Amino acid sequence: MELMEAISRRRSIRRFKPRPVEAEKITALLEAARLAPSGTNIQPWRFIAVTSAEMRGKLAAGTLKFVGEAPLIMVCCADLTAGERRPERISELKAAGAFAGTELENMSFADYQAGRDPVAERAYLNLNVAIAIEHMVLRGVDLGLGSCWVFMFSRKKVAELFNLPEHIQPLALVPFGYPDQDPPPRPRFPLDRIFLGEY
Repeated sequence: MELMEAISRRRSIRRFKPRPVEAEKITALLEAARLAPSGTNIQPWRFIAVTSAEMRGKLAAGTLKFVGEAPLIMVCCADLTAGERRPERISELKAAGAFAGTELENMSFADYQAGRDPVAERAYLNLNVAIAIEHMVLRGVDLGLGSCWVFMFSRKKVAELFNLPEHIQPLALVPFGYPDQDPPPRPRFPLDRIFLGEY
């Protein structure tokens, strides 16, 4: 499938067929997320694939009913310690030639960290996880799967259910499955409302 087709066909799917998502498709979703870009390559995303009826039922108790009815629920988390390994990631990028010919080639880690506060750092981690989630969602369309970003859930209950350490924070639930609905395109603003100009 061509990328723009996947983008235009993507919908938030909230009804799924009971057919399980094959193991190779789960791996393909995770591979799409793994290949996502992240600032200084910190790769803060962590995922749990929930497929058993028992665990989906337990997970559904802390979120919307349709989430638990999906044959696959991806629990998408942020590793809050990922930024601590930024010097190592930057060294890897430099060694790979990612900064060659730019001012970043000679920038120090201290320069990069200047002005970063904890709130901004958390937002930065969440943004990077969101990029990986969207890679997964679009790959799902390509594989014939529907999905829906869900933020209405108890983060505390999810963390307890999977015994997550404090530094692994649930960010979103994304149910995946074969769609049992074909919703029309959603309303979108015209370009002249979102494009502020070219200078």
